[in-house]
Amino acid sequence: MRILVDYRPALRARTGVGEYIHTLVGAYTARTDDTVTLFTSSWKDRLAPSIAHDLRAKCVDRRIPVSVLNYLWHRVEWPNVEMLAGDMDVVHAAHPLLIPSRRAAQVVTIHDLYFLLHPERTRAEIRRDYAELTPHHARRADAVITSSAHTRRLLTAHLGIDAERVYVCPPGAPGWKTLGRAANPPDDGYILFLGTLDPRKNLDVLLDAYAALLRGSRRAPRLVIAGGASPEAQPWLQRIAREPLKDHITYRGYIDHDEREALFAGARALVLPSFDEGFGLPVLEAMSAGVPVITSNRGSLPEVVGDAGVLLDPGDVSAWAAAIEKVASDSSWATELGTAALERARTFTWERSAIELHRAYLDAVRRRRER
Repeated sequence: MRILVDYRPALRARTGVGEYIHTLVGAYTARTDDTVTLFTSSWKDRLAPSIAHDLRAKCVDRRIPVSVLNYLWHRVEWPNVEMLAGDMDVVHAAHPLLIPSRRAAQVVTIHDLYFLLHPERTRAEIRRDYAELTPHHARRADAVITSSAHTRRLLTAHLGIDAERVYVCPPGAPGWKTLGRAANPPDDGYILFLGTLDPRKNLDVLLDAYAALLRGSRRAPRLVIAGGASPEAQPWLQRIAREPLKDHITYRGYIDHDEREALFAGARALVLPSFDEGFGLPVLEAMSAGVPVITSNRGSLPEVVGDAGVLLDPGDVSAWAAAIEKVASDSSWATELGTAALERARTFTWERSAIELHRAYLDAVRRRRER
């Protein structure tokens, strides 16, 4: 098969969606002989040739601003992929909206329905297009890729998509160079939050819990917050810079993929109090490093963590403060959590997801031909 994959989310800083599509492509090309082409488009950013080489893929790069092309694709459904990249059997969007095509089977990726259930918390093109267009586009798609069974259930319930058209391809556990052999949370390690600072991540509760811990605990490890800041993040950044938090919290900003192992190596635990997650990649990354996980009981997070971490109501400040205090002060419990996390992480493999993706592509081509 000739497959075109929308690589634009990974073109610059690879956050969750970009890292997902990057690694899934690598896993796919490692086990098939299909021809995979990465599609990129930007006015100023170019894909490094080494990336396509490392992924065993070709590349089509167009000097078209992302916002312009997205508007044309989403609202005009033009230009089709054949005009931009030549004949393909499959065109795979890394987001929920179709990439127009004349003949290629159309595949979309939907990690969650947060933009549909909470449109007021989204912005830019996501607010403009996703809630309105996704239901129609997803039902037209020849296959839908998602990263969790939780989102698959939402897609069938809220969008009316046939379950047989939705394929669950979860991320695989990363292969760290030095971590992952045994759980050994450092006694002087920090509490780590890793993720984009946006409303979904529920930083208010984390900061409230940490402030309560500072007021009443003899053991309050440093809190490290890592991740790119959305426009809505300014109140949190301002709060971090003021008393009583300013001497106890470090904001690291966006962390490149190559720096993440060192970040986890110094962590006593990962905390992620999100209101919703389509998967929650930082949780799996932490688990695969043997880092204890304290996260919310919403979205796909219980599916990822299982019984190998602490699941809390995202609004229960006192529970978050108590869990952070316990993981900081009880080394035996922290090691027990980290060990369980390691075992759980080993059940997630990119190879298994690549096999499911191949099945999705074959089915999508068949459905396209049967239209």
